[in-house]
Amino acid sequence: MDELIIFSGNANPKLAQGICKYLKVSLGNALVSKFSEGEIRIKINDNVRGKDVFIVQPTCSPPNENLMELLIMLDALRRASAKRITAVIPYFGYARQDRKDQPRVPITAKLVANLITSAGADRVITMDLHAGQIQGFFDIPLDHLFAVGVFIEYVLESGLNNIAVVSPDVGGIKMARAYAKRLNAGLAIIDKRRVSPEKAEAIHILGEVEGKNAIIIDDLIATGGSLVEAVEALKKAGAVEIRAAISHGVLSGMAVELVGKCKALKELVITDSIPLPREKAIEKIKILSIAELLGEAIKRINREESVSSLFY
Repeated sequence: MDELIIFSGNANPKLAQGICKYLKVSLGNALVSKFSEGEIRIKINDNVRGKDVFIVQPTCSPPNENLMELLIMLDALRRASAKRITAVIPYFGYARQDRKDQPRVPITAKLVANLITSAGADRVITMDLHAGQIQGFFDIPLDHLFAVGVFIEYVLESGLNNIAVVSPDVGGIKMARAYAKRLNAGLAIIDKRRVSPEKAEAIHILGEVEGKNAIIIDDLIATGGSLVEAVEALKKAGAVEIRAAISHGVLSGMAVELVGKCKALKELVITDSIPLPREKAIEKIKILSIAELLGEAIKRINREESVSSLFY
């Protein structure tokens, strides 16, 4: 891996360092700061000519700033004659507007995909997209990884049994089914009605959860309202213990307070695709690292090996 070099923006440097530790390489030297008026300033201090370069930068909060850092770093590396540039975006922001479901709304996920490609990315690595069709928005190769293996390993180590895997909506059935198959568990779906872009109401549960240890599976948690509604519905349906395994902990607004006050929720397990600020770290929230998953994908791409085994 002599030609491999990894850079990080300011979005999640800790994850980038974890990836470098797994690969036994040093993090690339780059200046990622701001000018006095707030414009982003980028300078790549390492020689990248002819190198296989990876930028670790989730487009999490603040999304506009982190996205611009990524775009400017891509442009800088392209102009520095990098051989191949891969954008490693563990959490792909702007993914919730992925189709025209109302008049006069944008398809923002497609716009962001175009920006990343135009800025100079030759390839993208991401994880647990909010909608699978976003893969098709890119005209460059995209490797869509899943956190299922990381979560499954944690559940098996915890010794939990008599499990019911729960999808919080119809759209998440495919993901929940993958977990249920790996855990040899039952599958349930929560039928809910969305009353606003930030709030949904659980109506009823399809599937057997009474007397079982329920695990809610989802790709992201934002305000936490939908999760709390789902937990309360499962508790009323007779679930014994309720946990949630959610890939991306956006945790905006009062989400942490809602999770902390929800007595029926035993544990919320998230990944470090998005950094969790110290003030939001509570005992109920458990963070699992995806550094090895991303590191293995980077290693295989660098060596021109198959990454298909990492998709399940």
